[in-house]
Amino acid sequence: MDSQLVEARALEAEITALRRACVEPPAPGEDTSRVRKSFREIYQADSEGWELSKDLRSHLGHLESELQFLSTLTGISIRHYSKKTEDLTSTEMTEKSIKKVLQRHRLSGNCHMITFQLEFQLLEIQNEESLSSVITDLSIIMEPTEYSELSEFVSRAEERRDLFMFFRSLHFFVEWCEYRKRTFKRFKEKYPEAVHLSEGASSSCMGIRNPSRPGFELVIVWRIQIDEEGKVLPKLDLLTKVPLQALELDKNGVIETAPLSFRTLLGVLGIEATLESLIKSLHTEASN
Repeated sequence: MDSQLVEARALEAEITALRRACVEPPAPGEDTSRVRKSFREIYQADSEGWELSKDLRSHLGHLESELQFLSTLTGISIRHYSKKTEDLTSTEMTEKSIKKVLQRHRLSGNCHMITFQLEFQLLEIQNEESLSSVITDLSIIMEPTEYSELSEFVSRAEERRDLFMFFRSLHFFVEWCEYRKRTFKRFKEKYPEAVHLSEGASSSCMGIRNPSRPGFELVIVWRIQIDEEGKVLPKLDLLTKVPLQALELDKNGVIETAPLSFRTLLGVLGIEATLESLIKSLHTEASN
């Protein structure tokens, strides 16, 4: 942009000189070819400027298209971005052909329903042979959400100054949240009397009840965990709410071993098939 500004100012000066040349007749003996030459140079520069402008617009359109594709693919949208640069190169570094630059970046955006703000510093050191860059500081601000699992993960990402882990894990975390929401909603619509969601479709728990057996309920607790390396994994557990009388009658310990049997079933059938098998088992009992 600076080079274009300089070029624009040079053209303005040239136009002013041409206007003066057109108003004032040339002195006797002065070669008028200079004026014609100036007009040709301006036309050529103007044509090149239009071509450059077209190239910039085409390149900008291509970048916007790629950004939209990445946003659709990852679910991450950047709304605002700013950058400040500070040259930290000392005289001694200049003599050794070393350049040191500190970049301060600030951006805000969202990943589906989760919004965030990022501020980080990137230190670049360049010499004649290589260019190295490292994030020296990272600050992440998350808007308040019902996802308590994110707070510990954000602190870990800040401590490690790992931007890639933050964006990657956030993407998969949201994907799992959306999958859990869709799954719970589908079962609630399919078995409205048996399935109960205390906090709506966004709930992390799903209750399965048998209307013919008051006080008996199976509760599916579906958490989404992010481990130390940023890997996102679902964790499902089964809790039982059973009247004391039923526990006393359970001589074979079926209720006591139900959580372990549930985990085994998950490994064999998968999440959706396991949940449906539990719902159907209670639903069938209610129908009999």
